[in-house]
Amino acid sequence: MSNLDNLVIIVTGGGSGIGLAAADRIVRSGATVVITGRDVEKGKAALARIGDERASFLQHDVASRASWEEVVAAVLDTHGRIDGLVNNAGLSATAAPFDQETTEAWDAIVATNLSGVFHGMQAVIPSMKDNGGGSIVNVSSTGGLVGLPLTSSYAAAKWGMRGLTRVAALELANKRIRVNSVHPGMVYTPMTVQSAGVVEGEGMYPPAPMGRVASASEIAGAIVYLLSADASYTTGAEIAVDGGWTAGVSPRALLGDELAGALLG
Repeated sequence: MSNLDNLVIIVTGGGSGIGLAAADRIVRSGATVVITGRDVEKGKAALARIGDERASFLQHDVASRASWEEVVAAVLDTHGRIDGLVNNAGLSATAAPFDQETTEAWDAIVATNLSGVFHGMQAVIPSMKDNGGGSIVNVSSTGGLVGLPLTSSYAAAKWGMRGLTRVAALELANKRIRVNSVHPGMVYTPMTVQSAGVVEGEGMYPPAPMGRVASASEIAGAIVYLLSADASYTTGAEIAVDGGWTAGVSPRALLGDELAGALLG
């Protein structure tokens, strides 16, 4: 496990799913973690699940610049520094066809999934510069690497995050601030269970060559790696954690189950 001893890291949307898994692993890797989110009760439940005094929660709306300023001020007042930021909070796609996507959905998704990342990165950079460096991990999606139908607002925000990550990585490299993105495929979380009916287990997700959905802890592993000194020469990178989904067409999708099984086992 990567070592994060004595670091102070903010995780947005840390009340459940990928954010909670990341926060838990961050603490177990030696860091102090500040979970943020809009739902106070969900935040309290997350802290109870982590069960470590190095974890705390702050109420936070990532779409609000003022809320970001309050969170950063509170973290600096309590801990004196910010070493890492995981921009994980986000809204899911609406599943509406492009010509039926509403302006309200567009505004809400872009405000949270893209503008929230922009605000967060700008808010923590001064502290990271003062510290002599830091790591920002933006949690995107395979929908930020390829086009996915019925995700117009979501895709625009995730592709925008991808570009923002690359530009920031280039501009901040000389300050020893690394900026990278993680692109999960289908993950078993409360959000995906509710929105997409995702089911765990081998063979339950044929679109991925590995044949299953990811666990949130598998995404957390990539996040913690990028936060750690193990990734000290990694910036501007895009790590897909998707069971091979973006690598190309899976053998079973290309050949069919029977022929793929006969040829590949």
